[in-house]
Amino acid sequence: MPTGDEAVQLLEELGLTEYEARCFVGLSRVPKASAKEISDLSTVPRSRVYDAVERLHRRGLVDVQQSEPRQYRALSKDAALEILREEYDSTLDAAEAALAGLRRSEHLEEEGAWAIADHDHVTNRIGSLIEDGEDEVYVLVVDDGLLDRKLYDLLSAAVDREMTVIVELSSEDAKQRIEEEVPSAKATVTTLANDPAKLEGKWLGRIVMVDRRSVLISALTDETLPGRRTETAIWASGPDHGLVVGTRHLLGARIDDSDVLS
Repeated sequence: MPTGDEAVQLLEELGLTEYEARCFVGLSRVPKASAKEISDLSTVPRSRVYDAVERLHRRGLVDVQQSEPRQYRALSKDAALEILREEYDSTLDAAEAALAGLRRSEHLEEEGAWAIADHDHVTNRIGSLIEDGEDEVYVLVVDDGLLDRKLYDLLSAAVDREMTVIVELSSEDAKQRIEEEVPSAKATVTTLANDPAKLEGKWLGRIVMVDRRSVLISALTDETLPGRRTETAIWASGPDHGLVVGTRHLLGARIDDSDVLS
């Protein structure tokens, strides 16, 4: 079961200071409390309790009773979480607006190869590469388990922008799924997707190349729990980057050969 320390840590991640979080968690255990009692409940020095609960009061998370001594009461869990959720969403909206106002250089390519260590982050990076592309998206899916709703949506968005979408797959079932979800994509089954050698529980997941100037290559790794796996990837952008040049050399002619992708 979650502990008080875990609750404090999570509240800190939502924007409370350590002392604010400890005071709130302490107050949540009792109907109401004085500053001295809060200090005893939370292990926050009494001299720091006053500032912490005052800040919590200003945020609407704690009520104050004007008595002698003053009594404090934490809002209910649901009410407090709703306030924190609204603050979090507001902060995200502000950050989105601020980041949207930044101008990205159109003349500089990313330098070096970058590593990604999470399936969702890999998919998000694929989305960014496609979003920055203009003409062509090539995807080799070695593991059918990587065909998910987010990938379908990314490829559909590329089609909507009139980009050429080419998908090579390991099975007829996977091809049918692509044809159903992204009808305008050019899908084909290929032996290129065969990966018979799993080195130390690792195998190729997918390769993505956008406009033949951005490349992402992912790998899957078995976890200790049955049926669980981790996706990691490297990606690079720029026509002169070694990873891009090598992948373009291996796949470019293949993509252009109508007999291969028929």
